[in-house]
Amino acid sequence: MSKVKYYYDPETLSYKKIEAKRGKKIRNVFLLFTAAFIAGGLGAIVLLNLNVVNTPKELSLERENKQYELQFEILDKKMSQMEEVLAYIEDKDNNIYRSYFEANPIPEEQRKAGFGGVNRYKNLEGYNNSEKITETTKRLEVLQKRLVVQSKSLDEIIKLAEDKEDFLAKIPAIQPVRNEDLKRMASGYGWRSDPFTKARKFHYGMDFSAPTGTPIYATGDGVVIRADHRATGYGEHIRIDHGYGYTSLYAHLSRYNVRKGQKVKRGDLIGYVGSSGRSQGPHCHYEVWKDGDRINPMNFYYGSLTQAEFDAMLHASSLENQSLD
Repeated sequence: MSKVKYYYDPETLSYKKIEAKRGKKIRNVFLLFTAAFIAGGLGAIVLLNLNVVNTPKELSLERENKQYELQFEILDKKMSQMEEVLAYIEDKDNNIYRSYFEANPIPEEQRKAGFGGVNRYKNLEGYNNSEKITETTKRLEVLQKRLVVQSKSLDEIIKLAEDKEDFLAKIPAIQPVRNEDLKRMASGYGWRSDPFTKARKFHYGMDFSAPTGTPIYATGDGVVIRADHRATGYGEHIRIDHGYGYTSLYAHLSRYNVRKGQKVKRGDLIGYVGSSGRSQGPHCHYEVWKDGDRINPMNFYYGSLTQAEFDAMLHASSLENQSLD
C-alpha cells in the first residue's frame, strides 16, 4: 500500500493531503521503466564483455576448443611415442644393419631435415593457436620424411642381405677334396721348388694329394666356363665363374663330370683326381682368382675346416717345399 503524503498550509494552519497528478504519475512510471531498461542493458553489456555470461553459441565454441585442445594433447603424445620408436629403429639401422653390410650410415641431418619454403605455413597463421598448429605440422612433416628415409634404408638393407646371401653362397668356401680323402696337403701358395727343374718358382695354388679317382667338389655356386685340357700344364681341368669377380680352377684331373655352361652348387661333384698335364703325381691343383689375379686359396676354407684343421693346413701351406706341378 502506497504511503499518503501531506503538506502544511500556512493560510489555514492545517495539513492537507497531496494529490498526485495523473500525468505526473505516468511520467514517473515511464522514467522508472526507462531507467530500468537502460540499467539492464548496460548490465548485460558489462556481463557479456566480462565473459561472466556466455551465449549458447559461445558455450558450444568453448566446448569445441576444449575438445581440440584434448585432441592436440593426444596427438602430441602419440607423435612423441612414434619419434622414440623411430629413433630406436634408426639407431639399429645405422649401427647394426648398415654396419654389418658395410653400408654407410645415414647422417642425422639427412634423416631429420625440415622442409624449405618461406610461406610454407602461411595458411596456418592468424589463429589463436597458430603457433601450436604450425609446430605440430612441422613435427608431422619431419616424422613423415624420417619414415620415408627409413623405409628406403630398409629396402636397401633387404637388397644388401639378398646380395650378401648370394655372395656367401657363390664365393669359394670349402676344400675341393674332403679331408677324409686326402693323403696330405702337398704344397701351398707361394715360392716352391719346381718338381721338374728344381728351380725356385712361385706356386699360384694349393696341391691336394689324393689317389686317382678321388672326387673333387665345387667350392662355391657358379657356372662352368671351361672343362677341357687345352690350357698349358693344367691337363684336364675345370674353371668355375662364381660371380663377384671370383673364379676357381681345378687342374690335373683324370676326368671331369661337368660341361661348359653348366650351373653348379657348392659341394657338387665336378671331377676326379688325376695326374694329367704337367704333374708329378695324383693330386688336385686348386687356384682362386679375383678380378683376374690369382690369390691365396688358404683364405677360403672357412666353410669346411675347424679351427684346429685350419691351423694345421695353414702351417703345412706355409712350408717352402716342392710342389707337385
